[in-house]
Amino acid sequence: MTAWWGGRPRDARDRELALVIAVLSFVEPLAGVGARFGDLSPRHAPALAILLTLGQTLPLALRTSRPALCLLLVSLCFGVHQSLGLPQTFGSTGLYLALYSVGAHAERGRRLLVAPTVVGYGVFCVVLHALGSPQQLPDYVVIGLVLATVWAAGSVVRGRRATEAERRRLAALAATAAERSRLAQELHDVVTHHVTAMVVQSDAAPFLVTSPERVTEALAAISGTGRRALAELRYLLGVLEATGESASDESASGRRAPAGGDLRDLVNQTCMSGQPAELVEKGERVPLPAGADLSVYRLVQESLTNAVKYAPGRPTRITVGYSGDHVEVEVANEGPDRGDAPCDDSPAAPRPGHVSGGRGLGGLRARVDMLGGEFAAGPRADGGFSVRARIPIRGGT
Repeated sequence: MTAWWGGRPRDARDRELALVIAVLSFVEPLAGVGARFGDLSPRHAPALAILLTLGQTLPLALRTSRPALCLLLVSLCFGVHQSLGLPQTFGSTGLYLALYSVGAHAERGRRLLVAPTVVGYGVFCVVLHALGSPQQLPDYVVIGLVLATVWAAGSVVRGRRATEAERRRLAALAATAAERSRLAQELHDVVTHHVTAMVVQSDAAPFLVTSPERVTEALAAISGTGRRALAELRYLLGVLEATGESASDESASGRRAPAGGDLRDLVNQTCMSGQPAELVEKGERVPLPAGADLSVYRLVQESLTNAVKYAPGRPTRITVGYSGDHVEVEVANEGPDRGDAPCDDSPAAPRPGHVSGGRGLGGLRARVDMLGGEFAAGPRADGGFSVRARIPIRGGT
């Protein structure tokens, strides 16, 4: 019931609330329950009482859209009703709702409404006293404090709503920044890997001119690498253009990120570029959550890219092990031959574990950490380099 009420348009809820209070004002036993100021001698004027009761309830339909006007109409009818000594009515609760609504919903000029409201209440008290009300000054002060408390309660609720809205805004900004950082990492992974492979393949082409078949294979490899790069870039651009709903529902939009199922194609592509690589899978392959699947792919992709750049021609072994609750990945390559290694003082000499742009290994570690996994990378005793990760696959999405 609460969810149904909260899901309705605000104006519709206000109209329905005003109607309900108006009806209850004429239904026993609530009809005679309400506020009574002044304790003036009772007067019987049924028609006038009905009109003033409706004047205290029906304007509540404006309590959130135009709270100042609502308070003005309700308070005028309330003041006339009390000044004439008409019987108590449940409709008098409209004054409290109108005061609360000003504090909770008035967008601008709330402070400007304070002075007219206080003056109006003072005039009301003077009128009641002139008409012979037995109430004394302390009574009017207490009543005024009660009314002010109702207004203040609305202001507190408004403040909490504003704080929550600001919290949501900052959370949205943080999520946007995180998504932009993630996409930057994705772009880095895609561009670095595929462009590196294409450069290596292109550089090798002049040495294959004596073998037309191998030239054809090299060109096919370059073409295939370019097509894969375009496919992944289209996917990322689609995520950038999509709304949050469509970006999160890849299957509905027809786009799919590269994932673990493409590892063998990735390894074959690396082999075609002249880099020896071997994929070994241990255990029974299990479906991986999207986040884990993409992280495994990116880890292997980034590691192969570094192997091509910093240990060209040296064998690389990719091991993927599946278990019931996690997947383990290790990419290990042998170091460059001593005769092929660049000089230490050469500007092109890579340091162990060096990754261009500073995003590679750091980005991989962040990916794995976000999934609650373990990540390690470092040099091997034979001069090579290895990257290892253990990624949970239970409870992922």
